Amino acid sequence: MVLELRARGFSASKERVERLMQENGIRARHKRKFKVTTDSKHGLPVADNLLDRNFMPEAPNRVWTSDITCLWTDEGWLHLAIVLDLFNREVVGWSLKPRMTADIVTDALTMAWFRRKPVLGVLHHSDRGSQYASQVFQDKLAEYGMTCSMSRKGNCWDNAPTESWFNSFKNERLHGIGFATREDMRATAFEYIEVLYNRKRRHSTLGYKSPTQFMHDWLGGQPLEKQVA
Repeated sequence: MVLELRARGFSASKERVERLMQENGIRARHKRKFKVTTDSKHGLPVADNLLDRNFMPEAPNRVWTSDITCLWTDEGWLHLAIVLDLFNREVVGWSLKPRMTADIVTDALTMAWFRRKPVLGVLHHSDRGSQYASQVFQDKLAEYGMTCSMSRKGNCWDNAPTESWFNSFKNERLHGIGFATREDMRATAFEYIEVLYNRKRRHSTLGYKSPTQFMHDWLGGQPLEKQVA
């Protein structure tokens, strides 16, 4: 909060911000506990946990992580799949669909690939859900030259950054709000991902920079030939 106020041109100390927030009843929304929604009870092949909780790659397009969450509207459920680049925690691909079938994760991956066009060898990590273990998704990974990694069974911490992103989205944009239509939810998801989160939201892991700013600063310090790696 202090850094954001200073970035907007306001002179503010930590003590003053704490006092004003307390006087006006302002407090941060707390993240909820992880809730397991993955159905890994299937007979499809699963990959080893190659990521092994190494959540700090040294460059972009080295490790992408993915997951799915459920979002309720008065018209019924919507399911959101995202793809994060762990380097700058940017949502590089996402998809919203009323059914949690394999095409939701392949669509999110396809968006990410077309946006980044990474070289071969990206490590893609997800849980063991049937969508990610499906043949159609595994074929897409092979088409893009990516290596598959999956969390251990029932262990959400193996994919903690993506789980954390969903918690932030729900706490910051959905908590306490009802959505009459799926279209309302789509508009909210788009605004959060493309306008707020990627471009403006400060991230503690990134030194309180937004994903876009972190990437911009990193690229500015790289030789030209490495900027598209």
